[in-house]
Amino acid sequence: MHLETLQPTSATSLATLVTDERSARKIGDLFAESFEPDQIAVSLVDTGQGAWRVSLHFRDAPDEKRVRHLAAVAAGPEAGRALHFEMIAAKNWVRESLLGLKPVTAGRFVVHGAHDRALVPPSKIGIEIEAALAFGTGHHGTTRGCLLALDRLCKPLNSRRPISSRHFTATEKKILDLGTGTGVLTIAAARALHRPVLAVDIDASAVRIARGNARHNKIATLASFMRADGLAAPHSRAHRSYDLILANILLKPLQRFARPLRALLAPGGRIILSGIFNWQANAVLAAYKPLALEGRIDVDGWTTLVLRRGSRLSRVAGRSRGS
Repeated sequence: MHLETLQPTSATSLATLVTDERSARKIGDLFAESFEPDQIAVSLVDTGQGAWRVSLHFRDAPDEKRVRHLAAVAAGPEAGRALHFEMIAAKNWVRESLLGLKPVTAGRFVVHGAHDRALVPPSKIGIEIEAALAFGTGHHGTTRGCLLALDRLCKPLNSRRPISSRHFTATEKKILDLGTGTGVLTIAAARALHRPVLAVDIDASAVRIARGNARHNKIATLASFMRADGLAAPHSRAHRSYDLILANILLKPLQRFARPLRALLAPGGRIILSGIFNWQANAVLAAYKPLALEGRIDVDGWTTLVLRRGSRLSRVAGRSRGS
């Protein structure tokens, strides 16, 4: 998903409430969908004993009535009434809120901040993402779903059994990450598969942050970062087909890019699609026909789909719950 670019230079408006986890996630999802990325930053923090703090940071003073209405739509009338509004001094609130996030484990991957570096087990692949103004810390269901999908595609590489032709193999090497955000998926793919990745984002700040995270995670030699609107950059590369495509964006751009993304996918290649609500999955599947569905992962109301291009494809059972 693209960058959240809220960078307040003056006093900003903050709306907060404490609620249960399910309500907090519903509120966070609805507000992220309802406002432009440069107008809001949403923070969800587990404060313990089942309580979650929701913080909504607005660049400009919002319509309080509308904000309360949206909260009520997401989590009930009590949530709307419980919101507390205040004006706060200029500060990098996204950075401050991310400092309190716990490490997230998704299969072999652990996404963490510098302060939790020592907590990553030796058997896991640690991805260190510093608090920054970018989407993609692993905490959101879309990012986590993509990491889980990537983990499952990589599993045959660590197996003593022969690798099935249905799986992503070590000989496949061209990878595209569309809408890279913090670069977390680029880093995960490069570290797990040891293959070069082209990472593209529409936001110049996202590209800068992702490039820095790649250097910090010591995969800079495997990753190329480009700012581009759409798929112009991938199409212009010397190799115009990819064995693995990661697209963690939203429903509308996924539908808009369906035809060119299908064209970019190499025979036998796979595409991981996310950034969609559970109820939007069928619309995405329809847009990406005739690619075959190999897997579906549902996390916190969001769906990640794994599709494969090939001549003899069959749908395999792949519906599972992220945990």
